[in-house]
Amino acid sequence: GFSMSIYNVTSQSIYLRWPKFSGASSYRVTATAVNTVGHSLLAHFSDVTLKGTLTSLIPNTIYAIQAEAIDKNGIILAGTQIMQSTAPDIPVIDKAYSKLSNSITVEWRAVPGATSYLLTAQDGDSFIETVVTNSPGTLTGLKPATLYIVTIRSINSGGKSQPSPFRKAKTVLAAPILSVSSPSCDSIAVSWKAVYMAAGFSVSLMRSDGLGRMLKENTTNTSLIFTNLDPGTLYTIKAYAWNVNGIPGDDFTYNQRTSPNAPADVQVAFNSGALRAIVSWMPTEGALTYSVTASSGLLKLKCNTSSASCMVPSLQCSSEYYVSVTAYNDAGSSNPTDAVSLKTIPCAPVNISIEEDEPGHLLVSWSSVNFGHYYVVFVKSDDGLEVHCNTSHTQCHFQSDCGFTYFISVFAYNKAGQSPLGNVLNYSTAPCCPSDFRAVLVASDTVEVTWAPVRGAEMYETRALGGSGVVRCNDTATACTLSALPCNTRYNIAVYSFSEARGSNTSCASKYVATAPCSPEIKSISKEALSAISVHWQSNNEEATYIVTARGEAGLWHCTSSGNSCTLIHLPCGSAFSVSAIARSPAGQSLPSYSVPLETAPCCPNNLILTQVTQSVTNISWSVGMGAQTYVTTLESPKGQAKCHTLQNYCLLGCITCGTNYTVSLKAISETGLTSSCTYQGYSSSACCPSGVKLYRLGNNGIRVYWRASDETINYNTDLHGSKGNFTCTPSSGLSHCDITEIPCGDVYTVVVSPVTDKGPNLTFCPKKIYS
Repeated sequence: GFSMSIYNVTSQSIYLRWPKFSGASSYRVTATAVNTVGHSLLAHFSDVTLKGTLTSLIPNTIYAIQAEAIDKNGIILAGTQIMQSTAPDIPVIDKAYSKLSNSITVEWRAVPGATSYLLTAQDGDSFIETVVTNSPGTLTGLKPATLYIVTIRSINSGGKSQPSPFRKAKTVLAAPILSVSSPSCDSIAVSWKAVYMAAGFSVSLMRSDGLGRMLKENTTNTSLIFTNLDPGTLYTIKAYAWNVNGIPGDDFTYNQRTSPNAPADVQVAFNSGALRAIVSWMPTEGALTYSVTASSGLLKLKCNTSSASCMVPSLQCSSEYYVSVTAYNDAGSSNPTDAVSLKTIPCAPVNISIEEDEPGHLLVSWSSVNFGHYYVVFVKSDDGLEVHCNTSHTQCHFQSDCGFTYFISVFAYNKAGQSPLGNVLNYSTAPCCPSDFRAVLVASDTVEVTWAPVRGAEMYETRALGGSGVVRCNDTATACTLSALPCNTRYNIAVYSFSEARGSNTSCASKYVATAPCSPEIKSISKEALSAISVHWQSNNEEATYIVTARGEAGLWHCTSSGNSCTLIHLPCGSAFSVSAIARSPAGQSLPSYSVPLETAPCCPNNLILTQVTQSVTNISWSVGMGAQTYVTTLESPKGQAKCHTLQNYCLLGCITCGTNYTVSLKAISETGLTSSCTYQGYSSSACCPSGVKLYRLGNNGIRVYWRASDETINYNTDLHGSKGNFTCTPSSGLSHCDITEIPCGDVYTVVVSPVTDKGPNLTFCPKKIYS
């Protein structure tokens, strides 16, 4: 808990401090040189002393320092030890002198063990210090012509030595600060401010390239002028002040060039296209830059360069300039050269006007221009062709064509060249009339107008004059469709070209086009014959031919007429048609009329079959009749009539009289009530069955059948049908009985007597008898 620290070290002393230790009545400090035998130092301090100094030590020596806290009985309570080196020995200044006004240089002999040195210069209360490693050392940042007290200390890792014995040294005078100028091309003026403690000044001047002799002046004034110098030449000027003892101070060196001579052989080349002048001259000695001035009245244009030529831009046209050149360097400027006159190109003509005094001729006019000797007018059309006109007057004539845009520019000329491009005016002539103009009727009420494009046309207007007014169509395309035109009307159609600059060219030719005939209106349809239909309409065009068309699933039928009716023939039965009419004339074809429905009478069935079911009932069947929905069949004879109305294609007719000839007819009726009357081959009902049939046995295996004939002319058959066989008997003509023999006994037979027919098997509906 006991420690010791060092707060200062010198060449022969070490300064110590320690904290108070509890119970200690005194402190003992021992310093023993580490590398020196027998050299030690012992010091005692009271308990109220907490710092001490060890003196008479050897410089640049490492000491082992031990401190002990001792109580009042002489017992060591605590101790501590540290190692510390003393500072090097005190150096001695050999020389202290000033070569520059802001520094003093010090020389000394080296001190063993010193790693660096601390130089100090004192001026009253101000100090300037610097650390150097060896001799000599320089103190900088000092004031000119000032007396300083200079000391030096040696330094090592242990600390700094005490200051050396001081030396006095005075800084030299400050250099005069020169202000240099070249008032003319052969002189240099030098001036400066007074220097503190200066008794006089020395100024020398010599060419910087070493040629020629050096000029030197001593003076107590603060300015000098050197004359008879070379123009544009760099000189080196050196000046210093001295004090009353003749000791010179700092010198000041300045390089100054004399101002240049004026340039010679000034040449001016004018660029007419860019309105600028290239000015050139012979270079002059010592000139760093040149300035060219071009003056015209109050206007001055300048151009600065480091070469022997310069471009003066932005000259004004129709002007006269006076050009001079001045040379410059860091010393000043030469006199300007004699002015050279420069006349520029004329300005572009203004107030240009263009008028088409008559179709195909343009007149271009403009205002005259200062310095303009003559004029050239260029007229270029938009197809690239260019013509021009030379004149000393202020107008020119040109030929022009329709539909062209002309670009007109006017230039003025003089010896300097061509004027700048002024306003380029354009003039558009009226557009040409459309060529290859065609108007075609593409529909009954639509006319398609086409034409080839023409120069200068930005838009086209199509006008159709006819009927009750004018129809217009505006478009940028070279086609126009006029639609919804009244039928059967003659129109005068023209196409006009249009440009925004010149409006419409209304002198274009026109054409006549007639629209198609109006659609006919069917008034009535009447039936002329079984397959002929007459169609009537209202005619509205004497030149038109009318075509009537019946269109249906069965196909197309046509008839043609120039009047107001025609007949459609050979129309199929049982078919539905849509009937329309169109009108056709040299102008075109009308739209079809509204369609009128037409239905032909249903077809008669091709086949009709009658089959007698009973003596008084007959079945009739027939094939389907095209277009028929219901049928009415009729059997008619003097003895009466049988009729049937049905949706089917068959029918049973009762109340038929046997042995009677009938007339057969059929009516086919359509859904809308149209009727076709169909007649067929007559029909004869079968002969009547015999009455009063009786059976008699002829032995065990025979039978006689009797009947009463309905007509003596009718022959009859007798049929026996049994399980053991079938037997037939046909009597001779005119007999009303028949014997059947050799039939098996013990069987039950069905016996039928029926008339003999020439149409096939016997009738099956005659009454049957049972015989056992």
